[in-house]
Amino acid sequence: MDMDNRFAVLIDADNVSERYIKFILDEISNDGVATYKRIYGDWTKPALGTWKNVLLDYSITPIQQYGYTTGKNATDSAMIIDAMDILYSGNVEGFCIVSSDSDFTRLAVRLRESGMVVVGMGEKKTPPAFIAACNKFRYLEVLAQDEASENQLPEDTQQEGPAEMTPLENIRAAVRTIVQEISDDDGRAFLGEIGNMLVRRYPDFDVRNYGFRKLTPFLKSLEIFDIYSEKSSDGYNKLVYVKERNASVPQHIKLSRSGK
Repeated sequence: MDMDNRFAVLIDADNVSERYIKFILDEISNDGVATYKRIYGDWTKPALGTWKNVLLDYSITPIQQYGYTTGKNATDSAMIIDAMDILYSGNVEGFCIVSSDSDFTRLAVRLRESGMVVVGMGEKKTPPAFIAACNKFRYLEVLAQDEASENQLPEDTQQEGPAEMTPLENIRAAVRTIVQEISDDDGRAFLGEIGNMLVRRYPDFDVRNYGFRKLTPFLKSLEIFDIYSEKSSDGYNKLVYVKERNASVPQHIKLSRSGK
């Protein structure tokens, strides 16, 4: 993904806690630049008062939306209208929709149809339909937990993902299928290509969901693949391959024991 991509970050204040804002902005910075940072809600409600200092600290523009009718979510409508206005402005290449609400599923689909990159972020209660509508989806609890345990969680510590996430067995089967589909004559597949294809097939795939910080140790933990590396033709970079275990490997390829 182009790191110069401009993103519109649109946050549903009714569905997101202010404690996640740092993780949201840090995560989207991995994909591009947050050109728009807007948050939507009825700011006359005392429940949203905790957002005040956060909005100032992170330069987020609050958009006021009164609840005109009981039982109707005017905030969702305001976000959708603004998203379409930003889309037609031509000023961004992607959107980050932060909500756990399924009401944004059709918006995500529409934005992708227009060639936008759509990154979704929400809690583990987010409906599968919204997750599937995004190019990729990140769980806020996982982002927060990852930073909190940065100096405590070993890279090779395996954890089963909770029921809300794509089951680990599904990912294991998908990796095997991908390796078989894209491998060369020696049965090797590029590590980076595997990661990209996993996200395309499972938008919520993130190694952090399973207790890892990097793809290599995660794949090694599945215990059905070997990780190999060799220097590229320029002699400076390292090419990393994945191969199903117990298959023969060309002698000129060096087995990577570190997994890094």
